[in-house]
Amino acid sequence: MEYQILNTSTCLLVLLVFIPTGLGICPSSCKCSGNDRNVDCSGRNLTVLPQGLQDNLTYLNLSFNQFVDLDHQLTRFTNLRTLDISNNWLKNVPAHLPKSLWELYATNNNIKVLQKLDTAYQWNLRVLDVSRNMVERAVLINNTLSSLKFLNLSSNKLWTVPTNMPYNIETVDLSNNFLSQILPGTLVRLQHLTSLYLHNNKFSYIPDKAFDQLSQLQVVTLYNNPWSCSDNQNIPYVLQWVQGTAARVVGAPCADQPWPWASTAPAPAQPTALDSSPMVKGTKAADRETSAAAPEPTKVTKTHKQFKAKEVAPLATQSHPVLSPGADRPLLRSPDGPQEAAATRTIHVQDSTEGNASLAPATGASTTPMTLSITSGVPTTYSKMPQSTTATLMREEPTPSAPEARVPSGASRWHVGLLLLLYLAGLHALA
Repeated sequence: MEYQILNTSTCLLVLLVFIPTGLGICPSSCKCSGNDRNVDCSGRNLTVLPQGLQDNLTYLNLSFNQFVDLDHQLTRFTNLRTLDISNNWLKNVPAHLPKSLWELYATNNNIKVLQKLDTAYQWNLRVLDVSRNMVERAVLINNTLSSLKFLNLSSNKLWTVPTNMPYNIETVDLSNNFLSQILPGTLVRLQHLTSLYLHNNKFSYIPDKAFDQLSQLQVVTLYNNPWSCSDNQNIPYVLQWVQGTAARVVGAPCADQPWPWASTAPAPAQPTALDSSPMVKGTKAADRETSAAAPEPTKVTKTHKQFKAKEVAPLATQSHPVLSPGADRPLLRSPDGPQEAAATRTIHVQDSTEGNASLAPATGASTTPMTLSITSGVPTTYSKMPQSTTATLMREEPTPSAPEARVPSGASRWHVGLLLLLYLAGLHALA
């Protein structure tokens, strides 16, 4: 009889120990749901874990309590997916967290260093939020955190962007730190990154090619940084990247300041009054084309030199053209009617065997002397000028009212000398 009572007591004791866990009894200081697998113990001023927590928890909220150390106390929750330990007094991320975690929230604690072992074996972790702490250094191991999509290290004391961030990450929040540099290769592997928050830091420039591999980037925040807009050597990269990226840039650097460093190509020279005139345009066109005459020039007021050859006296039937410098330049028209004709300089050009050999025919016959008139200004008879962009050599008969001064050619002087010789010989014969 006593033996049976002892066995019964033992069974009752076993039931008292194991039934609460099996039936999922919720701790008195917490709220539970989902068959007591979702437990909320936030805001209870707890310093130790409450009794009665099931091992098969999937959600555990321990935020807004007074935990100082949770090392090795959460390892047994092997089915845990979400752990919130925010707003406590923790000095580090709890050691030996279960590898089943998907989301870890540890904001607003006293964490100073994110050690490599804190995340070394968290292959399933997708969200890591260690914002609003005092983290000065975040050490991540290469090729760990392979499932991580969201990393929040904002509002800490970081001075350099963490290296070895997982290549599949999509969102990185590093705002409100003391970041001033990005080490080479830090962002090279982040080809899936879509959101990067760098505002409220100490960046004065972004190193060359730092953002070049962020092909999927959709938004980046850069405002409230002390950009060195006058740094001609370092600042151009980020400014040019901002201009060329397809991502939305919030707070573009130096947006309200001029860029003295910009190596822009020299602007095309604005046409001056002289360059825009038909005279210059016609001259350039005539230099390029030697065939058909250019269109009729438009109205201008610039002065120009006109050249025309006038026949003095027909001493022979053959004549030669006179080439004058600038003969391919356009003649101009006045927009407002006749103007005062400028002074005319008359130059007499003669053909002679003693003169310019290029103008004398091979036969030695004398040719028509030509008068070359160079007129500066717009002539009073501008309306009667030929409609052409090339100069015209015109022959005009001398009028009695304006006889031209004649300069005898070499042949004429020879004839005069011969006549004088004959005259002297006749006088001598008469004597």
